Amino acid sequence: MSKAVMAVLCAAYLFLASTVAVLLWRAGAGWGAGTAGLIATMAACFALHNLIGRAVEGGALRGELERLRQAHRLLADHVEATQDALESLEERLNAEADTRTQALTDEVHMLEVLVARMSESMTAAPRMAGQPSAGAYGGRPDPRTSALLDTVREALAENRVDLYLQPVVSLPQRRTVFYESFSRLRDGDGRVLMPAEYLRVAEPEGLVSAIDNLLLFRCVQIVRRLAKTDRRVGIFCNISLASLGDEVFFPQFLEFLSQNKDLAGALIFELGQNAYGDRGSLEARNMAKLADLGFRFSLDKVTDLDLDFADLSRADVKFLKIGADVILSQLVEIDGRMALASLPDVQASDYAALTRRYGVEVIAEKVEAERQVVDILELEIGYGQGHLFGEPRAIKDSILAETDPPADFMQGALRRAHGGR
Repeated sequence: MSKAVMAVLCAAYLFLASTVAVLLWRAGAGWGAGTAGLIATMAACFALHNLIGRAVEGGALRGELERLRQAHRLLADHVEATQDALESLEERLNAEADTRTQALTDEVHMLEVLVARMSESMTAAPRMAGQPSAGAYGGRPDPRTSALLDTVREALAENRVDLYLQPVVSLPQRRTVFYESFSRLRDGDGRVLMPAEYLRVAEPEGLVSAIDNLLLFRCVQIVRRLAKTDRRVGIFCNISLASLGDEVFFPQFLEFLSQNKDLAGALIFELGQNAYGDRGSLEARNMAKLADLGFRFSLDKVTDLDLDFADLSRADVKFLKIGADVILSQLVEIDGRMALASLPDVQASDYAALTRRYGVEVIAEKVEAERQVVDILELEIGYGQGHLFGEPRAIKDSILAETDPPADFMQGALRRAHGGR
């Protein structure tokens, strides 16, 4: 109750008590009786006020309690409805997770089957009787070559094949937008074998196809893993002419990719400029089939800048990887303007714009120094790759284990490389 209301009530009680006292005095009861009447009337008024106040407060309290009970009932109903909704949501999420897990399991199984069949299709070219093996000298095998070949075979047999990823960044922001994948072998002591070291002995023995297709297998699974974390990046994955031309492996791999077209935006198949030029009609048709599914291509190890860009566009080649030193060494001054030695009619800064008109982006690779970045930006090149932006890093073992191929993949490849022994 407010102070103003209380003051008005006190004044009213005092007025009533004063009236009673005056009436008693006029009735001849005297001043003493009048004073007693005043006090008694005031006491009665305040007692009545307290009784009325308690009654009002009790009624208000009971109303408040009833409102609290109603609110509690509503809250309990809402909690129950929310619990039911959460249980229903949990059931749906579990069902969706089971569905996604089963789908991913099916994909992995299909890839295992495809890679296993690929290993069955790989046959090493039989050597002519009496023909010395690679690296032989004086009619006898080179001991160092034989030792390295044994190391490569052992690494493949024991699945010591690591996947490395190197970032490809946008310029000038240097934000990672792609990764390039590489394969590395490890010997029994954990030493990493670089491609330049093992390829010279692996190629004659028919082992490169096994390495290439293992890399392809793992790239697909890494793309799947990145997609689960909603990372909007693409991976360049090398694909060999042997894979494109294999009449057993490729049709089944194409069928798998046709069922997973969502990979098309993130998986970019890459082959060297020389390999692209060496394509036969079968490899070209198979590239076209991948392009029909939405997959893109990249050419790396580009040394000849005078390319048929219309042909690249028709083949869905969307990226050219040119070494920074290669393109910068082509810069020459002609009639007071900077041009490219192999394309003297094209101003150097217009080369990237020329390729873009055909839907092809230039990536300057093997960028090692900041000065190269300045020169590359002057050429309007939009992407860079090299140790300056990040070295190739190995995928963690726990993640790599999820991308392991079927157990008999490497063993099958090795048996066939040995000519079935």
